[in-house]
Amino acid sequence: MPQPSSVMAVSAPGKVLLSGGYLVLDRKYTGTVFALDARIHVVVQQLRRGPAHSKTESGSDEQEDIIVVRSPQFVDAVWEYTFQRCENGGGVKVIQKGNGPRNPFVETSVSYALTYISYVADSKDFGSLSVTIMSDNDYYSETSTSKGSAAQEYGGRFSNFGIPLSEAHKTGLGSSAALVTALVSALVIHRTMQADDLGGGRDKLHNLAQAAHCAAQGKVGSGFDVATAVYGSCLYKRFSPAILESVGDVGSAGFEERLFAVVEDANPAHSWDTECVDFGMQLPRGMQMVLCDVDCGSQTPSMVRKVLQWRKENQQEADILWASLQNNNERLRQELKRLAQHPDSNTDAEFSEISSYLQRTRQHIRTMTQRSGVPIEPSVQTELLDRVSEIDGVIGGVVPGAGGYDAIVLLIKDDTAVIPRLNELFENYQSTVEDDFGGKIGKVRLLGVRHGSEGLKTEFLEQYAGWL
Repeated sequence: MPQPSSVMAVSAPGKVLLSGGYLVLDRKYTGTVFALDARIHVVVQQLRRGPAHSKTESGSDEQEDIIVVRSPQFVDAVWEYTFQRCENGGGVKVIQKGNGPRNPFVETSVSYALTYISYVADSKDFGSLSVTIMSDNDYYSETSTSKGSAAQEYGGRFSNFGIPLSEAHKTGLGSSAALVTALVSALVIHRTMQADDLGGGRDKLHNLAQAAHCAAQGKVGSGFDVATAVYGSCLYKRFSPAILESVGDVGSAGFEERLFAVVEDANPAHSWDTECVDFGMQLPRGMQMVLCDVDCGSQTPSMVRKVLQWRKENQQEADILWASLQNNNERLRQELKRLAQHPDSNTDAEFSEISSYLQRTRQHIRTMTQRSGVPIEPSVQTELLDRVSEIDGVIGGVVPGAGGYDAIVLLIKDDTAVIPRLNELFENYQSTVEDDFGGKIGKVRLLGVRHGSEGLKTEFLEQYAGWL
């Protein structure tokens, strides 16, 4: 078993589900998902033992091992945990110290990672650990602090947002999935693997991250965001929910064995059946992907529940709509793949095919919006997408994933003149329609994030100077 390294840094990317929103919840359908170059970073360091808090029966000092998790870009974003080994194979459960707000994604990820490590590692002694979480700037809308000089204090990649994490507006890039993936991977690699073994252990890290992410969000999701965080851009078909439904909670009898079987894919009754193809899928030459933050955000889980309820109550109508979307999505993916494989044939005429498929996707999504009563493409987003689609060099765009008021995604020609045209539109952009769901778009801002096909990777520590 490899010896744990003293410091380990890992990052995982955000995602854009260009097509397949809601469809990826069903194994009959697929989603085309692109990894982004915006990443969540996690650095794990071994700490010295904490101070003595009690005496053992023999009278000697008993040292308390702790795990301190910090997100230094935000105010008071510090979580300190002790941990206990549960009886009857219940795994390792972390217990937050103090009365501060809890972070279920951090807490669950640490518990799941330590449970797995404890089960497979030679040493059951974790020692004390320091965990630092850093987010590339585009995961959150700008604040007055991040716009100012403080943003450049330690270099431009990581801004000081100057607000509590609870007040930060997410831009919808998949921060929770990237966080869970990077956090469980950093802990597992730190304790049980060599950094250069990442390729061989990627499937296990995927399985562990899926289990932790589903537990943290309280339901078994489609998992496309975690898969992208691990593997990068791909065509995704979800796993069967039964794989994770029997894992149970940390602390329940036999939890560590059930988690181990899930991570190692050792349960013949429920083998992993995730399908990811076209790993590292690239955009065609001459095309770029950009995202536009509308500084609003949406609550994806509640939207998903409502859409699924509508589909259940209107099965025949929904199935026709789902099939139409799947057919159009597959044509879009195949055309993108064809253009990427034959870059010399790319012309404006061929990009017009992509534009047509994106428009058709939006038509189906607006139908889903109207029928389900869920703001997948609400009126203010329709207005914005229509306006940007008129700009010379914009191929087309959609509200990605589950939709709502998250950042929109645009495919544009890789022409230096397009970005200034977009910025000119956004400079004084104001919505003129009354939204059918009461949503409002704030300041529209072009994010710096771009397409990036790479998934989970280890990182060099120098870029975090000043933050650790």
